[in-house]
Amino acid sequence: MTRAAVLAVDGGNSKTDLALVGADGSVLSLVRGPLSSPQHLGVEGAVGVVGGLLAEALREARLGDQAGRVAQIATLLMAGVDFPAEEDAVRLAVEERAWADRVHVDNDTFAILRAGTERGWGVAITCGAGINCVGVAPDGRHARFPALGAITGDWGGGYDLGLAAVSAAARSEDGRGPRTGLERTVPAHFGLTTPTELAEAIHTGRIEERRVIELAPVVLAEAADDAVAAQIVQRLASEVVALARVALTRLGLNNEPVEVLLGGGVLQDVDGDLLTAIDSGLRQVAPSVTVRPTASAAIVGAALLGLDELGAGKGAQERLRSELSSSFSRLEGVASIG
Repeated sequence: MTRAAVLAVDGGNSKTDLALVGADGSVLSLVRGPLSSPQHLGVEGAVGVVGGLLAEALREARLGDQAGRVAQIATLLMAGVDFPAEEDAVRLAVEERAWADRVHVDNDTFAILRAGTERGWGVAITCGAGINCVGVAPDGRHARFPALGAITGDWGGGYDLGLAAVSAAARSEDGRGPRTGLERTVPAHFGLTTPTELAEAIHTGRIEERRVIELAPVVLAEAADDAVAAQIVQRLASEVVALARVALTRLGLNNEPVEVLLGGGVLQDVDGDLLTAIDSGLRQVAPSVTVRPTASAAIVGAALLGLDELGAGKGAQERLRSELSSSFSRLEGVASIG
């Protein structure tokens, strides 16, 4: 059976992208499925999601079923893989399934970094359902965070933004807090009229509380004209700055021309006041820093890391970026329509 060179996975807290890539950088298939974070599903549950997507990708690429090794290397960059023991557990589970000759497992922040730069070092912050950061020095040293949520001091993912918006809307409605347009736009997102109706729907289980993640774009949109939404967004900017500042300081890169890459569903296309606030905050501790959103999706970084392991040349990498970007745009279009 014809094999792919790379089986690449970007496994998140809300969705999973899987790509099969040829040695020349050609994209054989790209598919999307549900969350695959081991933090939420456990190792077997997470790998099970990947296995289902792999079967779909093989059919799309017309490479037959998933019996036998389907790729030279599998690179799984996943949210919820934060400690060496977790990396080992996922890697062993994938190796047992014999999908690839070699298996590499790491946190999804490394995918953001590789997708955003060719340097091989810098700082990457991913903000999707949750928030995390990694720093890599030119000499290969890493600065990482546990990223386990509130128990490790984290705030700033889409869930936190959404929950803050729900809370602000409720306090606006009953007078405990300042008036905010979120009082109207937050329940309206779910087809409801008031924050009280939304609270009851979440309380009774008609709306899953996790769906507050969907409100992150609402908060970002309202922040331009609403002081309460702007405060929530400003807190996000402060959290991003804090993560990057600590990573830069640990690695001694404050005076270096460092790239800080922003990715994940919340920060992938960030601009305007939020980007300005992050840039301004970081320049106070790292004057030569460059802050920008990643131009490519995280799955691009996962696939590139696989090609790096195989020693692929620049031509293959450029082809991968081009084809995977086009495939990802089509996938996003289908997802938005669906």
